[in-house]
Amino acid sequence: MNIIVTGGAGFIGSALCRYLIQETDANILNIDSLTYAANTESLKSIEDNPRYRLAQKNICNAEDMEQLFAEFKPDTVLHLAAESHVDRSIDGPKAFIETNVIGTFTLLNTALLYWKTLSKVQQEAFRFINISTDEVYGSLGATGLFKETTPYQPNSPYSASKASADHLARAWFHTYGMPVITTNCSNNYGPCQFPEKLIPLTILNALEGKPLPIYGTGENIRDWLYVEDHVRALWIVAQSGTPGNVYNIGGNSEKQNIDIVKTICKILDDKYGKLENGKSRTDLITYVEDRPGHDKRYAIDASKIKAELSWEPAQTFKNGLCETIDWYLNNQNWWEPLRQDVYTGQRLGLKKINKAS
Repeated sequence: MNIIVTGGAGFIGSALCRYLIQETDANILNIDSLTYAANTESLKSIEDNPRYRLAQKNICNAEDMEQLFAEFKPDTVLHLAAESHVDRSIDGPKAFIETNVIGTFTLLNTALLYWKTLSKVQQEAFRFINISTDEVYGSLGATGLFKETTPYQPNSPYSASKASADHLARAWFHTYGMPVITTNCSNNYGPCQFPEKLIPLTILNALEGKPLPIYGTGENIRDWLYVEDHVRALWIVAQSGTPGNVYNIGGNSEKQNIDIVKTICKILDDKYGKLENGKSRTDLITYVEDRPGHDKRYAIDASKIKAELSWEPAQTFKNGLCETIDWYLNNQNWWEPLRQDVYTGQRLGLKKINKAS
């Protein structure tokens, strides 16, 4: 089997590539343009495997995509390539439209042209998995869960771009009959996550005794999904999901942002002792101006994928968080260059955009 993974040098994509090399006998073509959030260090364990190949190409380039599809002849496409950080989408939405909308269109169109050249049996076996986010559904109140039938109501440039991509994927199934499936996941966490995101940023700032920024009151709620549970779900969907369907993938772990930060502080205090001044790392918590349009609560109803495909998360949030903290403690060589040269921890998401953004 030949599998294309787009965005395979990113956080979720690299976990997926590692999983597929370790758990299947498939050949993997990783298509990634290697933007700031990509890190080939996350793929060191598989980079020399004869079944793995990295192509540094941009999914917006139709000619390159057509050439790669013609050469590699994929049976399955797992599409993760995306600009993904909400704060960056507030500062510069143009890149999100280009990659998440135009890039997805280009990839879908390339896949369709390729799919039409296949035999009937090959067409029926082919799968295009469009990997998306729960943020397309908007914001929940104190109760309720996002279902696959929840109307879309994206509230940030990021989620709007992903919603657009989801609608394109749906159209390619209903209009052209190409076997497309969309998944919408909750917040991922785990090893190899770029340190602009809440959990790794908190871990590293707390280690270094730096302020721990909390947006608004910190009471915003997210459902947290361990990345290895997510990639396992994606492979199950690719193998057994029904074309034209949507599957929500969640971790059954709703947490307030402030509680996550306090938990990380306690774990680090217990492991390393308190700060030099004798205070807990919770004293580093600093409340900052809230993100514009900050959604209050996300929560996934993952009952469909459990009932139809027998998937459910294996990792508890407590154990997953401890494993994540341990990974960052033991892999300074992975994150330290990023902290020095790529992202120093500065606040994003408040800048006024200009015409070129």
